[in-house]
Amino acid sequence: MKSGHQSEFHRLIDYLASSCYTGVMDWERNIIAGAEQIRDLILGTKRIAVLGIKTEAQGDQPAFYVPDYLARAGFEIIPVPVYYPQVIEILGKHVYRRLIDIPDEIDLVDVFRRSHDINSHVEDLLAKKPKAVWFQSGIRNDQVAELLAKAGIKVVQDRCLMVEHRRLARS
Repeated sequence: MKSGHQSEFHRLIDYLASSCYTGVMDWERNIIAGAEQIRDLILGTKRIAVLGIKTEAQGDQPAFYVPDYLARAGFEIIPVPVYYPQVIEILGKHVYRRLIDIPDEIDLVDVFRRSHDINSHVEDLLAKKPKAVWFQSGIRNDQVAELLAKAGIKVVQDRCLMVEHRRLARS
């Protein structure tokens, strides 16, 4: 992250830490880790925006085959690629470039971005305020997770949504 952006990010954190987001709510309840909490989150999810989704040309990568699996499992997938500016459709769905541009509410944002790259999406995540944000396997950013949790957004870190959905389907 560029140093200018880093200081901007830290100013945002400081502002939110002193604002209404940290009020009476116990933000740690929004950090989801237990099997029952994950089960409830998945069962309550219908619309999933996939931040960092890849295209069909990258079909062998998790950022494509996980959302493809979720679409086939009945979830509404909303593609939000970071790259591929020429692409206007993924999985047969219109592509959005920012979460805030997606009409209506989002149940969950499934994140396929490097841990340190998530910082550049904080403003968009807070503006859209989905019910939950899910950082895929290998993705963990405790600072952003705490910030989102303090804003009332549920957060799952370092877990694969496809694996958890399959586990739920078997039980």
